[in-house]
Amino acid sequence: MSKLKKLPSFKNLSEEARFWSEHDSTEYIDWSKAKQAHFPNLKPSTKIISLRLPEDLLNEIKILANKEDISYQSLMKILLSRGIHSLRE
Repeated sequence: MSKLKKLPSFKNLSEEARFWSEHDSTEYIDWSKAKQAHFPNLKPSTKIISLRLPEDLLNEIKILANKEDISYQSLMKILLSRGIHSLRE
């Protein structure tokens, strides 16, 4: 492998982002030495939303969630995720 270029120092994140958008990282980083990182304690960020549902639908969701012994909000996330994945297929 050829000699790697020295990484410049950056004044801020914006300057660094601009640099990486214009340069190839393989000229600066030996990716063959990279190791996979694991972050087991990271939780996906969440955003609170307001969602209007017909009462009958919400009641059905709550009944199903109760049968599965999970919160109705968790069941809604599961159902939304499954729906999105099935649309991608």
